[in-house]
Amino acid sequence: MEIKSVGIVGAGQMGNGIAHVFSLAGFDVILNDISQESLDNSLALIDVNLTRQVSREKISAEERSGALARIKTTLNLPDIAQTDLVIEAATERESVKTAIFEDLLPHLKPTTILTSNTSSISITRLASRTDRPEKFMGFHFMNPVPIMQLVELIRGIATDEETFKTCLGVVEKLGKTSASAEDFPGFIVNRILMPMINEAVYTLYEGVGSVASIDSSMKLGANHPMGPLELADFIGLDTCLAIMNVLHDGLADTKYRPCPLLTKYVEAGWLGRKTERGFYDYRGETPVPTR
Repeated sequence: MEIKSVGIVGAGQMGNGIAHVFSLAGFDVILNDISQESLDNSLALIDVNLTRQVSREKISAEERSGALARIKTTLNLPDIAQTDLVIEAATERESVKTAIFEDLLPHLKPTTILTSNTSSISITRLASRTDRPEKFMGFHFMNPVPIMQLVELIRGIATDEETFKTCLGVVEKLGKTSASAEDFPGFIVNRILMPMINEAVYTLYEGVGSVASIDSSMKLGANHPMGPLELADFIGLDTCLAIMNVLHDGLADTKYRPCPLLTKYVEAGWLGRKTERGFYDYRGETPVPTR
């Protein structure tokens, strides 16, 4: 089937980026959230990011205005149910995601494809709670969405070939590259990335190096564009911990045990950039390591 309209659940960090790239690619977008403030902030951020792309001559002023005109917002979840494709980009908690899909089900078109932007939760399990497991997929964007080129496509055990090929075509229309991943905890990217971040936290926890020395070592010694602790702050330490718990629970291997120091930071509410404190303190002019 041809996808023309897209409904996005969640106007946070990922949702606004997903809305940005879909509207710019010519799709009609309806963005849903439970907070009007979040919707307003999301639209403002999309405007800022599109304007930046115009200033860098990545897109034209006409493309910017066209993209903004294609985005509508709503506080009413059923408003997005008649779109061709739904992308859930809510909090990384299975209970929240399941509740969203259950609320949508009575209002959906028979042909609507359901997807989740989850970074680690079982697609098969989420799909099983809907009336269309064959039309359900993982559609995992990387952050920040307008910049990162990869989209992980994850088939559940029941996902049919038509749904997969349709989503593959959508990724191509967005101008991004897809990677097909099997439905196992963490998929590809986070199965590899999160244990690296967790090991960096263990390295800090055990006193092998400081925050600055760990990040500098990986940037200069492994040519990473961002150190692992700096990256953890960018992603959100609560998200990192949630994914490590999914890996630990789902794969039953002690090598995925979350570092106690990561848990301690999350308990303190020091979640990284979004709370202005994590492995770095962002409240001043320049970030300062907290350990």
